Amino acid sequence: QVQLQESGPGLVKASQTLSLTCTVSGGPSITTYYYYWSWIRQPPGKGLEWIGYIAYSGNTYYSPSLKSRTSISRDTSKNQFTLQLSSVTPEDTAVYYCARSGLGTAQRIRSGSYYTPRTDEYDYWGQGTQVTVSS
Repeated sequence: QVQLQESGPGLVKASQTLSLTCTVSGGPSITTYYYYWSWIRQPPGKGLEWIGYIAYSGNTYYSPSLKSRTSISRDTSKNQFTLQLSSVTPEDTAVYYCARSGLGTAQRIRSGSYYTPRTDEYDYWGQGTQVTVSS
């Protein structure tokens, strides 16, 4: 059974960099064709917002609205991938999730200028971690 687990600080000060790691266990490596590993967040009282993904190949793709502040990397030896979001503000307060999808979802993400994630597009999710940005 594939499991994803987010880890990282629950409280970040404004203007700093938020850093979260997703550890993948119980299944194929994050380098396995054709899996895509996303970061998604849900601000309080709002819907899901897709942040970006790192592909099995190591290629990355980010939401246009967050691209300037986002970096996703990976450590294949630990089967982990990491989100860094810089210059955070209280508006970045959210529950952050990591999730796995396939090629179809990745193509849909890249096909339009704005993408809203659906839960059924991802076959595995982490439990989510609350990140609060203090002003």
